[in-house]
Amino acid sequence: MWYPPKVTTPPTEPVTVAEAKRQSVVLHDDDNALFEALIAAARDHVERYCGTPLAAQTIEVKCDSFCDMARLPLAPAQSVTSISYVDTDGATQALATSVYDERFDGLEAAIVTKYGQHWPAIRPGSRIILTAVVGYADLPASIKHAMLLWIADAYENRENDAAPAWSAFDALLCNHRRGA
Repeated sequence: MWYPPKVTTPPTEPVTVAEAKRQSVVLHDDDNALFEALIAAARDHVERYCGTPLAAQTIEVKCDSFCDMARLPLAPAQSVTSISYVDTDGATQALATSVYDERFDGLEAAIVTKYGQHWPAIRPGSRIILTAVVGYADLPASIKHAMLLWIADAYENRENDAAPAWSAFDALLCNHRRGA
């Protein structure tokens, strides 16, 4: 079982204020703070919609056993910083990189043992702590465009109007949804 992740290095926003203003055809700086808020809201919305982090960030997650690593809770993953566990004697240990392989295949990420290796024994009731870099190294153009559409629409329509059932936003993001 995975426990909620803790972000240890926050992401940078994948869309700049200048890009958002260009999409919205805004030439003044009066609404820069609003655009910053809309960019953060758009990133949050897309991350929840797709079930995946967008910008690269370092996270720490905990699980109950090594078998949980057959499917990581967040993807895409870029690298594993460390894996630590409590051994049967109660000492905290770092798992050697020679024990495991990273299987980062797009929206599916896993950590598995290398051939001839096995997971070490852990103390019952302890947690395994995985620190990893997740998110896109290069954000796909379709995701960035969907964010820009969302931001421009939110800037133009600040009232609570009913949203269409299916939009360009949905069409651009449907192939990037994890677990859907």
